[in-house]
Amino acid sequence: AVIGRAGAMAAAAMVVAGGGDFSDLREIKKQLLNVAERSRERGLQHSGKWAAELAFALEPLPLNELPPPPELTEEDARDLDAYTLAKSYFDLKEYDRAAYFLQGCKSQKAYFLYMYSRYLSGEKKKDDETVDSLGPLEKGQVKNEALRELRVELSKKHKAQELDGFGLYLYGVVLRKLDLVKEAIDVFVEAAHVLPLHWGAWLELCNLITDKEMLKFLSLPDTWMKEFFLAHIYTELQLIEEALQKYQSLIDAGFSKSTYIISQIAVAYHNIRDIDKALSIFNELRKQDPYRIENMDTFSNLLYVRSMKPELSYLAHNLCEIDKYRVETCCVIGNYYSLRSQHEKAALYFQRALKLNPRYLGAWTLMGHEYMEMKNTSAAIQAYRHAIEVNKRDYRAWYGLGQTYEILKMPFYCLYYYRRAHQLRPNDSRMLVALGECYEKLNQLVEAKKCYWRAYAVGDVEKMALVKLAKLHEQLNESEQAAQCYIKYIQDIYSCGEVVEHLEVSTAFRYLAQYYFKCKLWDEASACAQKCCAFNDTREEGKALLRQILQLRNQGETSSTDVPAPFFLPASLSANNTPTRRVSPLNLSSVTP
Repeated sequence: AVIGRAGAMAAAAMVVAGGGDFSDLREIKKQLLNVAERSRERGLQHSGKWAAELAFALEPLPLNELPPPPELTEEDARDLDAYTLAKSYFDLKEYDRAAYFLQGCKSQKAYFLYMYSRYLSGEKKKDDETVDSLGPLEKGQVKNEALRELRVELSKKHKAQELDGFGLYLYGVVLRKLDLVKEAIDVFVEAAHVLPLHWGAWLELCNLITDKEMLKFLSLPDTWMKEFFLAHIYTELQLIEEALQKYQSLIDAGFSKSTYIISQIAVAYHNIRDIDKALSIFNELRKQDPYRIENMDTFSNLLYVRSMKPELSYLAHNLCEIDKYRVETCCVIGNYYSLRSQHEKAALYFQRALKLNPRYLGAWTLMGHEYMEMKNTSAAIQAYRHAIEVNKRDYRAWYGLGQTYEILKMPFYCLYYYRRAHQLRPNDSRMLVALGECYEKLNQLVEAKKCYWRAYAVGDVEKMALVKLAKLHEQLNESEQAAQCYIKYIQDIYSCGEVVEHLEVSTAFRYLAQYYFKCKLWDEASACAQKCCAFNDTREEGKALLRQILQLRNQGETSSTDVPAPFFLPASLSANNTPTRRVSPLNLSSVTP
């Protein structure tokens, strides 16, 4: 019913993409070139750029196969002069002036530009007011005044079925800005059916879908564009394996040169913290597209995590030369100062990024981190809350809020925020360890043990879960389980060949030495005591224990045989039995703040 519209849809129908197969890449290239041109005519720069980048990744077309320019209707011809004048004003960001000359235009193209100019004029005034009157931490009170009028006018057109794919997209954006999420989703789905090639509508839809369940209930058009949409939404929803499969199939289909896909794969690896893979892909991307600024803030996050100061410094200088007033550039410079522990300067650059774009998610979260470093918890909380306002799926902001309330010694709040972070990242051990610590503070030791065990099971990034679990067993006088955890921890540390600067390694050896001593297993006890002597903090205890063992042996005490030594690991703890598969979030609903 949606597609069977009147003459208004004739132009869109020309470019509706065929089913979700990639057999005819030439046809796809024609469609992309066509929609890139039509997006540019309407001032939709980002959608035009996306289509052009994708088209560039495909083989060039011969002259006789190039798509013809979009056909002009009678109405287009009548509005041509006004449209040409207004478009030149629009390109110079004189939105009110553009709208003034487009009043009364009837053609789809001119009408869209008229409405879009009014919308952008309102947004520009709102952003200017946000920057002028308030610091970037107090935005949210300023509204785009034009939205309500636009909604009334567009809904009339919508009821009369007079909106084309671009018009529906704009109507959806207006609804989303007015927080009418359900209506906006319906309109964006309709826009995707009417004009499947317009990436903007798909992208807006991505921002409104919060989980996989929601995705199942959408009736999306069966077109090749849907594959790009699914790959993108899977990345956003942290379903990284599925996303990488989709991107791989798109590369196999013929898009191997697409810088968009390469950058998305790098972002996906960044999201699962496969840092080496992500770094190598970003380096490759910079060779192919050296003046690219998009996603470079994500690249800088990776360099920051790896403490690669020279590389981060080079990236910051390089982006500064290309365009110092881009949000991503400000974030990269902010990361650079943060790595040098100049947190005030870093926060200043993140604020500058937010002045350029108050809806830029990464900058809010990073600014929250900087305020945390500066011990300014109230500002950190505000920044993280803004990040969540922009995107409820940002696990870093939820996790940051948890950490902030931990500093404020408010464990029930902590628990709530860490649980939200864990639901978004069920396989991230850091969230689980944080949850376990919360439960420990609330004296819910059974829940804490579950969290630490799960953190170990999903692959513990910081190698701390087993130590925390062992200490819990110690508290509960479960000495055998504690010993097993310490043994497994030591095996893990040595097996991954890390430089053993872990403070907890000495703790583990000290506990095991004492445990074996109690069990009268002198050989094991002395082996562990000797290891203790290698660490400053346990050296004296190790020597004392060795002296005691020697004394007892001289007195003729024999090694005990009736106590089993837990050097062989029980089945539940052995390496090949560790569940490292994807696991669903823990159901920790027993405690709610």
